[in-house]
Amino acid sequence: MVYLDRHDVFAVARYQEIRHVLREWKAFSSADISLNKPFNDYIGEGIIRADPPVHEALRAVLSARLAPHGVRSLEPEINRRAEEIVDHLLAQGSFDAVTDLARRFPVEIVGDFIGLPKSGREALLELVDANFNCFGPENDRTLASFPRLAELAAYVMSSARREDLTEGSMGRAVYDAVDAGRIPAEVAPWLVMAYVTAGMDTTVHALGHMVWLLAEHPDQWNMLRGNPALVPQAFREVLRHESPVQVFGRTGRIDWEIEGVTVPAGARLAVLYGSGNRDERRWADPDRFDVQRSNADHLAFGYGLHGCAGQALAILEGEAILRALLAKVSHLEAGTPVRHFNNVLRGLKSLPVTVTGN
Repeated sequence: MVYLDRHDVFAVARYQEIRHVLREWKAFSSADISLNKPFNDYIGEGIIRADPPVHEALRAVLSARLAPHGVRSLEPEINRRAEEIVDHLLAQGSFDAVTDLARRFPVEIVGDFIGLPKSGREALLELVDANFNCFGPENDRTLASFPRLAELAAYVMSSARREDLTEGSMGRAVYDAVDAGRIPAEVAPWLVMAYVTAGMDTTVHALGHMVWLLAEHPDQWNMLRGNPALVPQAFREVLRHESPVQVFGRTGRIDWEIEGVTVPAGARLAVLYGSGNRDERRWADPDRFDVQRSNADHLAFGYGLHGCAGQALAILEGEAILRALLAKVSHLEAGTPVRHFNNVLRGLKSLPVTVTGN
């Protein structure tokens, strides 16, 4: 535990303590999930900040659709699209793994899943990136991003109304819950926005890192080519090694004794997911990328009550792209990556790649 006096937060950096904080939601509130008060106030009592029973009521609206069995019906179409985009990039030979692949695929998949109109989606990634910046402390990056929240809200309010969303989509299911009296009508567009913002940039960064790590570790790439059954493990290892979400906040509701030090009730906590995923107390040689590692209990999707609701879809997307690459590409070569900076997210801005077909 490290006290960061500049931001008045305790950084929780170890795997075991992170799991404890995320599991014990009664002792560690998610009301301060952002590390600044203005953004917490802006979010209101949305799903990401709410405790039970409000949290359960909001999450239950889409839980069946987002569960592994709920997204399984999407697998054939996601696989088809993954093969299509990989075929296109393979024909080019050289491309940017971020702009041409990672930034394109999740926007199409998540946008269609939620039922958003096709027009206007191209602006979403920058707006969602600004939204994630606002989860950080009140620094220059946060302050520069605040004005873009109004743009994101305007997009959602003009594109996530009942009449805008595709019939049978996840977005429409939110309004079905309104009709059934399960949630208030005014909550519906904001709940849709919660899934828009959570489901895109995080997967973008996971896909960019996946291509980079496999290009940088040809032994791991060749191991996967020889044993495609390792694909689920390999994608989890990408998430562990380069966690797309690095930090979220919590607030202690009780005094917390840890190694003889008391973290007082009311203290704000910065829960460092990325650090926990590299904790040498949990992972042997944690900085090594190893597709054979036992890694099912990584922290990239969070844990406990507020574990990522859309993780099954993200996994489908990541595994589909990886399988398509393995089926069609014999050799990956990456140039110098350009790091993308965000208060909360870890990702790449650019990654030139050259591929050779089988």
